[in-house]
Amino acid sequence: MTIYDIPVHTLSGESSSLAGFKGETILIVNVASKCGLTPQYEGLEALQKKYENQGFSVVGFPCNQFAGQEPGSAEEIQTFCSTTYGVTFPLFEKIDVNGAAQSPIYAELEKVADAEGYSGDIRWNFEKFLVDRDGAVTRFSPQVTPEDPALAIAIESALN
Repeated sequence: MTIYDIPVHTLSGESSSLAGFKGETILIVNVASKCGLTPQYEGLEALQKKYENQGFSVVGFPCNQFAGQEPGSAEEIQTFCSTTYGVTFPLFEKIDVNGAAQSPIYAELEKVADAEGYSGDIRWNFEKFLVDRDGAVTRFSPQVTPEDPALAIAIESALN
């Protein structure tokens, strides 16, 4: 089973999966509305707009596991993201990225080490996983912003 086969739900509660993204490049991010890193939504949306016509999408998974920074309902999350940051990329259901109720997607993703060699538990909101067209994963720490040249280089390389 790959991350594309794992059942998930959209933010509105509909059954779904990442299968529609197979063969594309996606940036999976655990997001939160009340975090010091929340302004990264702006940069994530800019990446979405810049690369969406090249087979790229940001994919957001809200998570409330870090200091309760995503307490909202699905409707509140959607409203916040669209009105505050103009988010157009897909948002899925609020999930756990660590622990006993960890999403199977994150159980797979956390196996990958970032540039500093860290693998394992998700450290904070806005940890990023770039999945290329072939399913190869590159991990970026939460402090790597969407504007970071290393992320742009990785996205462009994955798209080519």
